[in-house]
Amino acid sequence: MNSLRSPNRKIPHLPPAELTEGPIIQKLVTFFLPIAAGTLFQQLYNAVDAFVVGKFVGTEALAAVGGSPAILSNLIIGFFVALTGGAAVVIAQLYGAQEYDRVARAMTVSYRMCALMGLLVGAAVCLLSPQLLRLLKTPADTFPQALVYQRVYFSGAVFLLLFNMGSGILRSVGDAQFPFLCLFVGCGLNILLDVIFVILFSWGVVGVAVATVVSQAVAALLVTLKLLTWKGPFRLRLRGPGDGALLRRMLRIGIPSGVQSSMYGLSNVLLQVGVNTLGTVVVASWAMSGKVDGAYWAVTSAFGTALTTFVGQNYGAGQLDRVRESAKKSLVFMALVTLAVSGALLLAARPLLRLLTDDPAVIDTTWYIILLFVPFYVLWVPIEVLSGVLRGVGDVLIPSLILAGGICGFRILWLLTAFRLSPVLLTLCVCYPLSWLVTDGAIYLYFRRSRVLTRAARVIDGDGDPIAP
Repeated sequence: MNSLRSPNRKIPHLPPAELTEGPIIQKLVTFFLPIAAGTLFQQLYNAVDAFVVGKFVGTEALAAVGGSPAILSNLIIGFFVALTGGAAVVIAQLYGAQEYDRVARAMTVSYRMCALMGLLVGAAVCLLSPQLLRLLKTPADTFPQALVYQRVYFSGAVFLLLFNMGSGILRSVGDAQFPFLCLFVGCGLNILLDVIFVILFSWGVVGVAVATVVSQAVAALLVTLKLLTWKGPFRLRLRGPGDGALLRRMLRIGIPSGVQSSMYGLSNVLLQVGVNTLGTVVVASWAMSGKVDGAYWAVTSAFGTALTTFVGQNYGAGQLDRVRESAKKSLVFMALVTLAVSGALLLAARPLLRLLTDDPAVIDTTWYIILLFVPFYVLWVPIEVLSGVLRGVGDVLIPSLILAGGICGFRILWLLTAFRLSPVLLTLCVCYPLSWLVTDGAIYLYFRRSRVLTRAARVIDGDGDPIAP
């Protein structure tokens, strides 16, 4: 088996958590846990946002914060976060190959790209917010609050993207602990500021948005300082040289992932239009269900991140046997985790809902949505695991098309046909598990035939980059 390692280039002060050696599941779980803890804590402060808005501002404010602005955030921010994920994959592969000088250059390139995108996106959305909210058919009674919340929230888009980029860099070289600490500080600050701005100062949805932006800015500052002061070859140098070849390689991986994320967002935007036609109670309940079952999506997303990094490092090191074995063991592990989390959600959902809102109609409708989603989450496991493995080896174009068509295309078609014939909440909800089932079959067939995972040798280009055969 060919390897990209260059033992004579080893240097001191390497980051912790080498993922190319030792028991696979033990390494994966150890790396996964702090990522999961961070995302779960993030879900906690999202729930606190919902609690504060629902209890102290009202159902209309809850619908304004969790309705159209949340969908647009998932669509727009999701694209750029997924795009920067291409940089994290490249850095993980270079680190596994011990190409340490190129790791440093990749950090510089990715940080500059992220800062520019964050500023441009924030300015564009703030300017176009009224048109975007009208396009989504945002209910008139929530429109003013949704508009102000969205503008304040997107004014801090650059901080959110920089934090995700910095965290991605740290995880790519095996350090999942420091991003968790940054999330812990940022989330704790967000909760504190929610109390101050909303409960004490009575700022309403503006207070929630300002609290979010400030906490994201602090988290971005912490992770950036960590990268700027790192010892060894991985220190971030904002004025360092660029690298066009590395940027192109990041974009080859990042753009398909970003398009896939946008397709998710687009399908959710169209579904949100359908939700918005069902009234304010359904809008608030749809948003509330996302707060309650966010724990599962936090866990599965964290595992997907950990698995992609694990695979990226081992692929860079030429350890394809570990890559293939990690796919098998991850499917079993995540299926067991999914069943456990799903059971816990079903037990805890109604008591949690009563804490988040006093509106009985919202509680009953949210519980109805949860019953149509949560029991089927195990269908998501093959999608998360198999696409995560493929993303780690840099094979993203075809898997992204499969996921975009199987999930997003299916939902759009469902909305234009089934929901038009039967415009009720049940029709909207059932398209989710059906789309997962369709995509499971397609991604499994592609994974079995993936040439990247069935060949041990790889070609090396003129710059020393591994190229998928």
